[in-house]
Amino acid sequence: MRLLVAVSEQGSILRAAATLNVAQPAATKMLRDLEHALGVELFARSSRGVMPTLFGEVVIRHAKLVLAQLRHASDELSSLTQGASGRVVVGTLLAAAPHLLPRAIIALKRERPGIRISVVEGTNDKLRPMLRGGDLDLVIGRLPEYRERAGLTHEILYEEPVSIVVRRGHPLARRSALKLADLRSQEWILPPPETSLRRQLEQGFRAAGLELPALSIESVSILANFALLRETDMVAALPFEVAGSQPDLVRLPIDVDIGYGAVGVTLRRDAELAPATQYFLSIIRRIASTQKAKKGRNGSASCAIDCKIEPGL
Repeated sequence: MRLLVAVSEQGSILRAAATLNVAQPAATKMLRDLEHALGVELFARSSRGVMPTLFGEVVIRHAKLVLAQLRHASDELSSLTQGASGRVVVGTLLAAAPHLLPRAIIALKRERPGIRISVVEGTNDKLRPMLRGGDLDLVIGRLPEYRERAGLTHEILYEEPVSIVVRRGHPLARRSALKLADLRSQEWILPPPETSLRRQLEQGFRAAGLELPALSIESVSILANFALLRETDMVAALPFEVAGSQPDLVRLPIDVDIGYGAVGVTLRRDAELAPATQYFLSIIRRIASTQKAKKGRNGSASCAIDCKIEPGL
């Protein structure tokens, strides 16, 4: 199974064999024996390397799931014999990146330093298949508006409003009140069409009788978006906590209902979590509950889009 996954990732039997410290003839024989046992061709071979066939993709997907479960079994045995240990691979979306996930990791390393953490950043369309395939243990961030039920389960941690942000010193930041129409002529950084935030923006503009801004780029790169906002007069919609994490950005006082986004955790349905993952999930829930309580006290979640928040706050 490890050889199957390695060959699919490397595109070469020679390179896959090297990563596993196996001789190439032995690796080739293992693959041929497996193809003979299954009665199907798993890889298409050419002068440029090998690629999984349709049959190979199915077997590789199941191999990844089995390997993930075996890793969890190993982690559980290690936890029983050595105390708290193991490895958690977490996928993160933009909303969790500034506060929730870092705080949870800091708490985990303080309480269970033996647990190793790997973080993979991306969008839902990238992270969900990785979660289903066993490459991730959980995904944390804004939950998609249309939540896929096939093989996944979602847990809402808290609701977070959306902010419209610009750089500090932007001409619009000096305005005391704005309408969505005032932003129509601005150049925007938009999330991709497959994201729930993009759909919320489309609904907000449509409710105001407007089309999305014609001048725009599409980007999910956090670093690139922050740099563009700081260096230009571009406008972007960001989750409330993400906007507040950047001192060079300000939230615009715009009274429009773009709405909230549910921040939560996505897991494989019916999958037994390893002890390390269970403990990390408990920390995420604990951090999220304090974050939710804080939002309730300062009132930031009581308006549709942090409306009436003064520029620069």
